[in-house]
Amino acid sequence: MESSPVLSSPARRLEGKVAIVTGGASGIGESTARLFARHGAKVIVADIQDEKGQEVCREIVGDGGVASYIHCDVSAEADVQATVEIALRSHRQLDILFNNAGVIVKDQPLLEVDRSDFEKVMVVNVIGVFLGIKHAGRAMATAGGGSIINTASVASVMAGMTASPYTASKHAVVGLTRDAAVELGRYGVRVNCVSPHLLASPSVCREVGMDARVVEDAVEKASVLRAAALKAQDIAEAVLYLASDESRYVNGHNLVVDGGYTTTNPSLGEHLFASSSSS
Repeated sequence: MESSPVLSSPARRLEGKVAIVTGGASGIGESTARLFARHGAKVIVADIQDEKGQEVCREIVGDGGVASYIHCDVSAEADVQATVEIALRSHRQLDILFNNAGVIVKDQPLLEVDRSDFEKVMVVNVIGVFLGIKHAGRAMATAGGGSIINTASVASVMAGMTASPYTASKHAVVGLTRDAAVELGRYGVRVNCVSPHLLASPSVCREVGMDARVVEDAVEKASVLRAAALKAQDIAEAVLYLASDESRYVNGHNLVVDGGYTTTNPSLGEHLFASSSSS
């Protein structure tokens, strides 16, 4: 009988691994970078928010972790390639890429969306993911293994919740993830994505023009799972699973973290209940 693989200690699930986190200066990326470091990974935070990214790395190092910052615009292939090359020069390996950087645009009707806004979202959210897979995938394929995790969204499995450019981009991320999982799987490289529910991140609050508490309240009121409020840390924990050896046979999967929101549409029941109550 084949013996079971020896997994790392639950306390240090990424011991000895090297990880790049794009969009790692804030929100989900920041929470994930910090969690990766606590689990033993050497983390490269890649972002365009230089001051925030450098501060995150200083705090990780201050807490006993290993982290460094690099300016990286994921829509620029030279930046993405340089980030991977720096990881390899500094640490001689690359085990994990969390393709997390992304943008959103103000919600508006499809017929009013400017082409420039649509292209901006696709360039960052889709081409940025493609470039990360391409360059990190080459390094991982040569090494014989690795884990790539892409940030999608609940907008990857439903429509009408976000602006059409964002919805289109996140559907594309899932398709790209699945195709890459098939192609890179032969080299021992796993490619998955995580799809968070609406999170009150700085970028989301800025685009919707609401403060975090208002966004969180709205999500909680519409939630299927009432026992917990979604936080960036919840997404980071899901990404940690996909990055770790505990998910060694998970490939091409879209891990939806939404408390069950996308499994149902409660609107009909609500309208029926409202009608019966008023009759």
